[in-house]
Amino acid sequence: MRLTRRNFLKNASATAIALGGLRSLQLQAQVYAQDPVYGIDKVGQLLADPAGILNLPRDFSYKIIARTGDRMNDGLITPSAMDGMAAFPLPGDASKCILVRNHELDSVGEEIDAFGGDKDLARKHVGNKSYDSFGGLPVNGGTSTLVYSHRSQRVERSHLSLVGTARNCAGGATPWGSWLSCEETLVGKAQGYGREHGYIFEVPSLAKGLVEPVPLKDMGRFVHEAAAVDSTNGIVYLSEDTDRSLFYRFIPNTPGKLAEGGRLQALAIRGWPSANTRNWKEDAKDKNAQPVAMRQRFECEWIDLDDVTAPEGDLNTRGEAQGAAIFARGEGIAFALREDKTREVLFAATGGGPLKIGQVWRYQPSAFEGTARESEQPGVMELVYETHNRAILESCDNLAVAPWGDLIICEDSYSENPDTVNYLRGLTPDGRIYTLAMNAHPDKGEFCGACFSPDGTTLFVNIQRPGFTLAITGPWGNLRSRAKGIDRLG
Repeated sequence: MRLTRRNFLKNASATAIALGGLRSLQLQAQVYAQDPVYGIDKVGQLLADPAGILNLPRDFSYKIIARTGDRMNDGLITPSAMDGMAAFPLPGDASKCILVRNHELDSVGEEIDAFGGDKDLARKHVGNKSYDSFGGLPVNGGTSTLVYSHRSQRVERSHLSLVGTARNCAGGATPWGSWLSCEETLVGKAQGYGREHGYIFEVPSLAKGLVEPVPLKDMGRFVHEAAAVDSTNGIVYLSEDTDRSLFYRFIPNTPGKLAEGGRLQALAIRGWPSANTRNWKEDAKDKNAQPVAMRQRFECEWIDLDDVTAPEGDLNTRGEAQGAAIFARGEGIAFALREDKTREVLFAATGGGPLKIGQVWRYQPSAFEGTARESEQPGVMELVYETHNRAILESCDNLAVAPWGDLIICEDSYSENPDTVNYLRGLTPDGRIYTLAMNAHPDKGEFCGACFSPDGTTLFVNIQRPGFTLAITGPWGNLRSRAKGIDRLG
């Protein structure tokens, strides 16, 4: 989420955080923060980075492989606000991989666009491959694509791959090698744009230039955040970043061919219609709210949604009225296929919990997910983790599943508190949290786009402001070996 979130979070959480604890929280935040009940020390103390960029455990190192403002190989400028990202194999060369990276821009405010404000350059380079324009230039949001060499630890090629979209925040990789780029906005003609926004766009990882910007309208028009695809059946799970967000799934008419359309649904909890799962203190008088405890499990069902591209952008309101559950700012999503063949969809509710600083939920799909037999064995939802301490986890956002099975969590706090620090956290399948890295840069930007290379040797991540893409290497194999034998929840 963008820097403008600062004011939102300030207003939303100021009453929930005791200012008197800032000094102790600051001291705790600068060292390894471990939950005394649900925490583990999996990688050890973080060591200070002399360059003031990224604090990592011993034996780990990083390299900045791209920066906002870098000139790309297509002659354009690397746009600002790097966000969601995924890594794909490069066919025929295991020593390299492809990164597709979002840029959360909407042509409003202080931004660095790919054309440096040059309208002639934009017309010459883009042609008819911009989804929309604003002020005579393509809308700044979109994606860039990079080819990275593990041997040289350098980007070998880079180019703009999607343009004219707005606030491309998170998204998700598909098993067929494309990136789903999600617009986290409902801006349109009323705000001076040429077209309506709030869609998902598919970007093939192998594209060598700009792709045709085709909105996947059957996947809904709403404040999209992230997407995750179940590799066993092609169903796509979607999150929404609002205070009363729904959790969606898209059942494609043809798995792997999203442009051919499909059915959009919202999750509901059996026996608890219009469930308010936020655990907010002010929801105490809401007849649809009830406290949710960690490890509490709920059987689920799915509600068909209609008019999914309504100009009012009220899909979540109508879905809630039909009985869909609401969550506090759904953000990152990740799909995991475990060694025992069980499937999990994990997602973050960034504003969930009494302090509004984060929940992590897990949905375990039905053995008959998306079919007429689903009610025989319904999917199950549970609250895996809820944070009550800013120093342990705050504002969980983008998610990724590590090669050893843990969940990697990007923190995205733009709190006005002077002790704000963003971390990369790890969450084990049994709900225990640990710390992987700390953003030591004075701008204190959010982490986003965490993803592992196909060979598992490198963790890529973005620091949105001032704008870095980092490659982190180290003894990741040690974490994989330690993960063997972990007991799973349930």
